[in-house]
Parts: sequence; structure tokens; C-alpha cells
Amino acid sequence: MKINNVINEATIFLKNSNIQSAKLDSELLLSKVIKKNRNYILLNLKQNLTQKNLIDYKELIKKRAKGKPTAYLTGKKEFWKFEFNAYEDVLIPRPETELVVEQVLRLMKNKSKLNILEIGVGSGCIILSILKEKKNFNGVGMDISKRCVEACNKNASKLGLSNRLKLYKSDIDNFELGKYDLIISNPPYIKKLDFNSLDKNIVNFEPKMALYGGLDGLSEIKRVINKSSNLIKLNGKLVLEIAFDQKNKVKKLLEVKGFYINKILKDLAGHDRCIISTKI
Repeated sequence: MKINNVINEATIFLKNSNIQSAKLDSELLLSKVIKKNRNYILLNLKQNLTQKNLIDYKELIKKRAKGKPTAYLTGKKEFWKFEFNAYEDVLIPRPETELVVEQVLRLMKNKSKLNILEIGVGSGCIILSILKEKKNFNGVGMDISKRCVEACNKNASKLGLSNRLKLYKSDIDNFELGKYDLIISNPPYIKKLDFNSLDKNIVNFEPKMALYGGLDGLSEIKRVINKSSNLIKLNGKLVLEIAFDQKNKVKKLLEVKGFYINKILKDLAGHDRCIISTKI
């Protein structure tokens, strides 16, 4: 069976299973099976697949149709300019989070050296993207999840950054190491009401602890701000990802802890997504 026919059939099957990115997912999953990139697939649509490839591909398509994220099935996820390994029980990098990387690079473009802390490092996509772009920056990442620390460590090795990133498995309240020029965090910020109405594919497959922010969505944000207040240097920057409706409440939390609000930025969908502040 030819590649183009296989992809077309898989796309229809996924669309009928309410998978919005059906065509892209069909191509990415085939790329995984035949161990070739998407460009190869698009340039070789008339090529026949082996029977084993077909069997393996159909199994992946079935799993995707049941909602399992493509990143978990392929073990890969593109973020910023780089490819990260994706692991189950570790939050999949989101395109909107690239705003944090973009703003940090813009904010720190004239800095020659910088010590960065990421609270809740997850896959490492944020801090590793920054370190990859800025050769003289050094970082520390902490996460309560052993799985996340292991995932970040593997991604650091993949990107050749293990010598510039130290990782710690720690609860945020018990982390006391160092003073930092910049602290970044994409904490769990989804409130209970919104969490209950999330896409079931997210709820069923991605780690709740990386998403759920308590009754009002602010429980982990409060902890991040409180800890950052102690760990950040005077005039240091704190960059937080927030939910679309949290701007005013997070501003107040920051101001109480001695932070000056520099700016609040919107994502590509026009939602408030990132807040930058300075310790004064």
C-alpha cells in the first residue's frame, strides 16, 4: 500500500474520532514507524510500505484515535527551535509557552552571564531553549517529580547542555539553593472548574500535577512567588506563565512580595499569558 493512500485513510479515521490535527498526526506517526522525517514522507508519497510498517502504523493510529497524544506516541515534541524527547507523566511542551523563551531572550539580550532558576522544570523545554541560545548562561532546574527531573536530564544531554544545568528533585518549599538573576516558571494554574471541563485527552493522559492549580488556580503560583521572593537577587527578574484570567490577581500577589510589574504579554490567541516583574 502506498504512503499517500495510507495517510489518507488514517486521516479520515482520526477525523472521525474527533482528532483535530488528523493529517499532521497521521504524518508524524508514519514518520515514527518508518524512521524518516516528514519531508521524506511528503517527497515519497508513491512509495509502498512493508506489511510490518502497516501493522505498526495501524496500532499507533488506533492509540491516537483513543486520545493518546502524538508526542507520547512518537516520543518527540518540537519546541522553540529544538526537538525534545517527550515522556509519559511529563507535561508536553505547548506552543504558547514559547512566549516565555522569547521574552527572556529579548529581556536578557545584552547580558553576558546569567544564573537562571526554573521552578517546575518539567521536560526542560523552557530553560534548555534559553541555555541553548545563550552560551554563557547557566541554569538550575528543580521539580518535585522524579520523572520530570529524569526527562529534563535526558533532554539536556541530547542538546549538549548537561554541563550548564544542575537539576534537583525537590518540593518548592524545601528548595533553598542559591540566589538568581532570573527565575522562570510555568506552574500548574488551571482552576478546579476549568480543569473539570478540560479536553478528556489532556485529563486522561497528561499529569494532573503539572496542570491543576487548586480551587482558584493560584495555589502553586502563590508558592512560586513566595519562594522566588527569597531566592531572587535585588533587581532580578521573575517571568511567569499564567492563565488568561489571572492577570490582576497575580499582579497583587507579586506586589505584596516586593515585585514591580514590568509588563504582561498576550499569546498568539490574544490571551494574557506571561507576566514579567522585577524584585525591588
